[in-house]
Amino acid sequence: MNYIVFDLEWNQSAYGRSGEHPRIPFEIIEIGAVKVDENYNIVSEFSSLIRPRIYRKLHPSIRAMLNYDEEDLKKGKPFKEACQEFLDWCGEDYMFCTWGASDLYYLQSNMDFYYMTKLDFPLKFYNLQQIFADLYDSEHNICKLEKAVEMLNIKSDEPFHAAINDARYTARVMAEIKPMDIADRYSYDIYRHPRTKADEIIAYHAGYMEHISTEFSSKHEAMEDKEITMIRCCKCKKKTSKKIKWFQTSQNTYMAVGKCWYHGNMMAKIKIKSAGGSDDNIFVIKKIIPADKKTVENIRKKQEDIREKRKQKRQSKSSVES
Repeated sequence: MNYIVFDLEWNQSAYGRSGEHPRIPFEIIEIGAVKVDENYNIVSEFSSLIRPRIYRKLHPSIRAMLNYDEEDLKKGKPFKEACQEFLDWCGEDYMFCTWGASDLYYLQSNMDFYYMTKLDFPLKFYNLQQIFADLYDSEHNICKLEKAVEMLNIKSDEPFHAAINDARYTARVMAEIKPMDIADRYSYDIYRHPRTKADEIIAYHAGYMEHISTEFSSKHEAMEDKEITMIRCCKCKKKTSKKIKWFQTSQNTYMAVGKCWYHGNMMAKIKIKSAGGSDDNIFVIKKIIPADKKTVENIRKKQEDIREKRKQKRQSKSSVES
């Protein structure tokens, strides 16, 4: 099996929301990729500029990053042609690798715009940005590619923000960290989500549990679902006892803590995602990971702070009304 390490550059409306196409807010203008073998050696490269069809004028912030301009893009290939060449170049047996999850998401949205054949579902890939954070930062902080290259003392002899260069740098980071358990460190792409209960994704890998649900009509319906709110140990898969009940940390995020009597505390987080249809349906991504004592204390403090802020807000509203 080969690893396809790829990077994209994309453009958006230079005129803000008024000039945005609803089906393609971000239009790909460059694909760069390297094919990496099982020993993390680069064995082949792919690079293509794409002639834009929707946003022919570069957004100012994007123009400032790139090493080419509108005149160069006019010489590019149509997206559908370039994308098909890229997919053909990938071959048969491979896994996508990206720095972050955005590239794979926008690749599929552009493919959908041109009614191309969809990628497999569910789609596994390696998020090398997250893998790097897990291996090199105790707080699992996400960093930019430039920072990872600097931290690993990788020679940066080509400018960043050119798709082929960023693909090469990402491959070099991958070769440098050589995660021995990479087969277990996959992520699931969420451009497409489960449409039925039978298609739901429940996986135990890389030391955590991941559940990607089918659609719900509302956040309330999702949080009433016992399987969604159940916290299982990510090691033995047994149901845990409640330690900190589910509480809302932001508009679309919930947290809780359960305790497995064999493997200790488990931190659970739920993120609510829009299903993207006209009916305002949502789906849920739940992750459960082991939590040490300090992490549990921080979560409990966060819960108390949120409660106090809500209490103060209610009191303030009550005094104004009276």
